[in-house]
Amino acid sequence: MKLKKEIIVIGDRLLISPDDLREKTESGLYLPPTVREKEKIQCGYVVKTGPGYAIPNPAAMDDEPWNKDKPEVKYIPLQAEEGDYVMYLKDQAIEIQFEEKKYYIAPQSAIMVIVRNTVVEE
Repeated sequence: MKLKKEIIVIGDRLLISPDDLREKTESGLYLPPTVREKEKIQCGYVVKTGPGYAIPNPAAMDDEPWNKDKPEVKYIPLQAEEGDYVMYLKDQAIEIQFEEKKYYIAPQSAIMVIVRNTVVEE
């Protein structure tokens, strides 16, 4: 039997794969890792998003624990979507390792810019 691991992102968080291709400046100079680590703004691709901001539901806060009919939780969706290229504040993101790959988890409030590719018919 094989187990499949999956990351489930909660709340207003985003799972971001860092853009490691930004290793050189526009003039062609290569940046050492120490310089890239000191940058306040990082870039990357959104891999997964959380469901969004939970909307409080008064019916879910009743004092009847025996009631099995729980109302479904509703969320305000996030602006960022999977596949978006984002610029985010690095000091608000947390670095993690998952299956030997580096990711960042950041709240949507840490996102400064979203670049989204859309198909335009001519």
